[in-house]
Amino acid sequence: MHTLENNKLKISVKNAGAELCEISSVKNNTDFMWNANPNIWAGYAPNLFPIIGALKNGAYFFENEKYTLPKHGFIRNNKDILLHKQTANSLTFKLTSSKTTLRAYPFKFEFYITYTLTDNSIEILHTIKNIDIKTMYFSVGGHPAFKCPVFENESYDDYILEFEHIENSKTHLINLENGLILSQTKPIFNNSNTIQLKHDLFNEDALVFKDLKSKKITLKSNKNGDILSVSYPDFTYLGIWAKPTGDYVCIEPWLGIADNESTNQNLTEKEGIIPLIANKTFKAAYNIKIHNSHLV
Repeated sequence: MHTLENNKLKISVKNAGAELCEISSVKNNTDFMWNANPNIWAGYAPNLFPIIGALKNGAYFFENEKYTLPKHGFIRNNKDILLHKQTANSLTFKLTSSKTTLRAYPFKFEFYITYTLTDNSIEILHTIKNIDIKTMYFSVGGHPAFKCPVFENESYDDYILEFEHIENSKTHLINLENGLILSQTKPIFNNSNTIQLKHDLFNEDALVFKDLKSKKITLKSNKNGDILSVSYPDFTYLGIWAKPTGDYVCIEPWLGIADNESTNQNLTEKEGIIPLIANKTFKAAYNIKIHNSHLV
């Protein structure tokens, strides 16, 4: 476990998967992250690479070869990730491609994730370096789970997600048996900028958005006001999810998406996939900001 602390926040990141597992107030010990209760969902904030979500039949093809990857890729829970660099306010973790990764993903790469604590916010920066001689194809994203409700005098239904712009985006429905994206959509916003949190909101799995105008979402309590915001200017897709029995909500910035049921499974044609040519570097960051009123 590795920690960073300033006069407002303490964050902790565990070695396995370089997973953020604590955001708490230094002065009043309020916790803002889900506790990873294994009886409900044992994650805190998995890092997603080199795919997002599920593959059709758990597999993809590249240059006529078949490869298999687990849902969300091989970073989460990965014990081969190492702390690469630490400063007074940042932690950088690194995973380099190996014989193990090459069996599932035929590209040589360096994956870095950097957590930087500044005042009341945490930046999560993903850096991917292609150290191969060919173009690599990948997706990358976050899966942070925030405690909800945060305070004892609240219930789950006291919370909303407020988007920075009026939205009419529809959620893309998910096949509950295989995790693939269906062709059907469902209205969510109806020309509004809020989503009311309810446990049954997630009975059909995650809300999946492809065309939001907003690049910032605020978790708000009708009893205690703004709790935190997630800003994701570098990301094109967004997932919102929780287990229906869980007192948390995941706000998930994605560059990529689960396979559609109609996919041909060719990695180079996968929706949302990012091509990165040899010897180039790609970066994308999102930011979590805790409202100052809850840190005093």
